[in-house]
Amino acid sequence: MAVMIFLLLGSSVLLQVFSWLWYSDSKTETKVEKFADRHLLIKPFHFLQLGVHLRYAGVIETSTKDFLHRINNFRNDVQHSTKEDGNAKLKHDFLMLRLFEAFSENTPQLTLMMSIILQRGELELITGLKILTAAAAIAINVALYHRGMHVYGSKGRNMSLISTVIYFLWNLLLIIPRVTALALFCSVLPCYIVAHFLSLWMLLVLVAWSQKTDHMKSPGWEWLFRAAVGLIWYFSWFNVSKKGNIKVKMALYYTFMALDTVMLLGFWCWKVFEYAGCWSSLNPYMVIPTLVGLYVIGILVKIIYYRWFHPKMAEPSEGQFRQAATYDADSTDSRDLSLEDAAAAPAQPLTGVLKRSRTMAANFYF
Repeated sequence: MAVMIFLLLGSSVLLQVFSWLWYSDSKTETKVEKFADRHLLIKPFHFLQLGVHLRYAGVIETSTKDFLHRINNFRNDVQHSTKEDGNAKLKHDFLMLRLFEAFSENTPQLTLMMSIILQRGELELITGLKILTAAAAIAINVALYHRGMHVYGSKGRNMSLISTVIYFLWNLLLIIPRVTALALFCSVLPCYIVAHFLSLWMLLVLVAWSQKTDHMKSPGWEWLFRAAVGLIWYFSWFNVSKKGNIKVKMALYYTFMALDTVMLLGFWCWKVFEYAGCWSSLNPYMVIPTLVGLYVIGILVKIIYYRWFHPKMAEPSEGQFRQAATYDADSTDSRDLSLEDAAAAPAQPLTGVLKRSRTMAANFYF
């Protein structure tokens, strides 16, 4: 129970800190956010762990407005494109917070619950289905986040439904062996899982630092982002930089994580044979090949996805970047801009949420 409470509180604090930093880094977009900002309620909301719910309300507001505009067949190119850009920025931060929540709360909780179930020997069919559903929910969050990246690509290269399903499938196939191996290791050596996490997590944070990430406004807070990336990498792949050969980086990551997963399974197998009779419900000769097989199939599905289904982002024109930068930096109502005005506007450096969103999108569409 103590570990569960720690995971819940730690994840909530992490999300509130990121949400507050991102609100401080950019202007509010929706009426509900502007109302909270005008009455100095954003800080109290985040202190009371309600900042993410404020973003929920903002996303609902923008989605409702967009739906009503579509019903009324509202078509004004500049106005519609700038509204979509604002909605995309708001949804991007929301989806990124959901991604952090998936790997700072949901995945550790799933690992903890699986280890308890294995220790008690209560593994049944209905329990297995619940575990599979929880793993699928994590993979869905990953797929939805990356599907949200397609708004920064060209309209002809959006992420299709089939691409999203395949993206979800290979993430699910790779998350299940990783989480299961951690749970099996934790079920026999519960004290050593903390040492394993801390040592590997610190190594992954240093790897994120070596990638020269630049997603936060302050260099100090950039280390918090790198710490969150290291937490995600502990369970799943997440690209944060286009520097270097991305395919080589992915190959090195999956090779390293495969070796680490096999090591965890090896320690579990050693304990099973040492205390034979207590673990008759799980046969290592069936469990280990199954998990390794799922991992290999997941890698193959990922290769198929990037070979035939991954959308490629066309390089945006200079005018598009100017229009986006002008919209992000200008505090006036963007609906008064014409296409000529947007194209003629002086180029400004991308800052705040726009910079972060486009950087993450560029890392995704390689």
